[in-house]
Amino acid sequence: MSTMQTYKHWRLEEDAQDPILWVYFDKQGASVNTIDREVMEEFAGIIETLATDKEHKGVIIASAKKSGFIAGADISQFNQFSDIDDAVGLLRRGQKVLDSLEALKIPVVAMIDGFCVGGGLELALACHYRVVEAGTKTRLGLPEVKLGIHPGWGGTVRLPRLIGGPQALNLILSGHTVSGKAAAKIGFADVAVPKRHLIRAAKFYAMTKPKRHEPTFLQSLTNTKPARMLIAPFIRKQLRAKANPLFYPGPYHVLDNWEEVGVSGEDAFKREARDCGKLFFSDTSHNLVRVFFLQERLKGLAKESHFKPKHIHVIGAGTMGGDIAAWCAAQGFNVTLQDREPKFIAPAIKRAYVLFKDKFKEDYLVQKAMDRLQPDTEGYGIAKADVIIEAIFEDLATKQALFKKLEEEAKPTAILATNTSSIPLDEINTVLQTPERLVGIHFFNPVAKMMLVEVVKGDRTDPTIVEHAISFVRKLDRLPLPVKSSPGFLVNRILMPYLLEGMVLLDEGVSADTIDKAMVDFGMPMGPVTLADTVGLDVCLSVAKHLQQYFPDSVIPPRLISLVEQGKLGRKTGEGFYVYKNGKKVSNNVDDTKSLQEISDRLVLCMLNEAFACLREEVVSDGDLLDAGMIFGTGFAPFRGGPIHYAETQGVSDLYEQFVKLQTSRGAKASSLHEWETTEA
Repeated sequence: MSTMQTYKHWRLEEDAQDPILWVYFDKQGASVNTIDREVMEEFAGIIETLATDKEHKGVIIASAKKSGFIAGADISQFNQFSDIDDAVGLLRRGQKVLDSLEALKIPVVAMIDGFCVGGGLELALACHYRVVEAGTKTRLGLPEVKLGIHPGWGGTVRLPRLIGGPQALNLILSGHTVSGKAAAKIGFADVAVPKRHLIRAAKFYAMTKPKRHEPTFLQSLTNTKPARMLIAPFIRKQLRAKANPLFYPGPYHVLDNWEEVGVSGEDAFKREARDCGKLFFSDTSHNLVRVFFLQERLKGLAKESHFKPKHIHVIGAGTMGGDIAAWCAAQGFNVTLQDREPKFIAPAIKRAYVLFKDKFKEDYLVQKAMDRLQPDTEGYGIAKADVIIEAIFEDLATKQALFKKLEEEAKPTAILATNTSSIPLDEINTVLQTPERLVGIHFFNPVAKMMLVEVVKGDRTDPTIVEHAISFVRKLDRLPLPVKSSPGFLVNRILMPYLLEGMVLLDEGVSADTIDKAMVDFGMPMGPVTLADTVGLDVCLSVAKHLQQYFPDSVIPPRLISLVEQGKLGRKTGEGFYVYKNGKKVSNNVDDTKSLQEISDRLVLCMLNEAFACLREEVVSDGDLLDAGMIFGTGFAPFRGGPIHYAETQGVSDLYEQFVKLQTSRGAKASSLHEWETTEA
């Protein structure tokens, strides 16, 4: 190997001290490493060369990128397969390449720093050793089920071989990623070390060739046929509680294959490739790939912004404001949290501690985050903040008075942001000397779990301020959705008619469980009645009343008003539309008096009508952004691709006719019904 071949996506270098060959993955023209046909073909050639290498004692595969090891397969190639045979053929070729890697006599170490997911982890699993960085940014996993497929380059075979069936399936079926430390503890990484020791550790494994990791006796036992026959039904039952096989078939294929053929022999690899190849052509995969690119679009917004905030000031230490402050501190910002008295801030600090313990695990990291979050009853943080977020109660006059004061005290360059969920910015900013500074940064509850944040632009908001706000949201590891300031913005505007229609169905005598089951069967994470109870009926009523000022045709169900007056606000008070015991919902069972399909059609049509109205009014710039907002903001059935995409695949005109019939049968005036329009293909 004294004269090394030049590759487009790989770079081979001799180690300066030891007889080790470094194989760097550096995909040309890309900021992160992904695997495609060309990359894999080049890698196959490198493996052929390594098979005859007599000069080196070990090989280390590493990334030459600034961040991450390998982010899996190039998803843009998913729709380029000519047919199922073409897809299966590519998967089988990839399997053969990784088989050749695994069969090398020379020890091969995967040195993993940062993300290592999908095909990247499958490549690493075919290496003889895996040395991983122990920091918080390193994540390993096989998330293919989130794209409607499953691992296809040997992941469903090698991972169970290495750590046993149950633990491997837990990772594969959920698509979850784990830290480097967790991977080492579970057993599919050999060691997790701090970044400063990573190269030394990788070289140690390459040079000394310690015994390779093997599963324990019990882990091996789980892969035997009798054990698989016992374990698989139990896992299948758990899986059904989380994913409908009609909507998400990928995990069930993995489980079926493991149960029927196990992880020994060529049949396991053939079955994996065959089933994965078929799944590429499923509606679920097409739509989930669409969702992936919608997410990438949101991630790419304001990428060129140079806004670099350091200090965040949050006003209002209630559930929303306190949790926003905690999340900002968790992401590395210095944060001051203001409220009238310490007793109002104390609960937020306690919740922050729980969040940090869960997120960081290690005490010193928890303490660092706590140190970044400071109570501030006097508002000393206002003068030094780069971003000021108002999260007080929804009252126009109170917000106006607050922002008038903030405008005087804040730095001229500071962003003035409101977390209002419904009040238009151009009503708040009328009292400001510089109304262009006010922007909406609207988080959803719970802040630590909801990925979407609406970035709201008023008619007077400076576009640069909007860009800075979007950039700030990305720095919080959240997905920014630019929306026009209008009543309810996007998510609440579309969601509220849906929730209210669910309450109307209750008034018609349909049970809460029946209504919820209809929408869970449609693919929503929870039904509208459970969602209303979870959000809080007082919050629902407040938003509904506010929107009614702008949309007087909307009717608020009397039962909602009555429950709020009685203090029955949902889950938080132990009773709403449902009764809760020890925090758990008491069901009243599904009845058969009304078709579940009829219920879901009616509820979805309400949502679609409002969605098309938002498009018509340009609340968002296009249907793709609307779909992204509803998927990441409400959990709208991802496998359906979003409400607008769903309407287009079902036929917009047919659905509109169905909606008109429903509304006219209920006495709606023809003049109040508007044609649905879409610019989508």
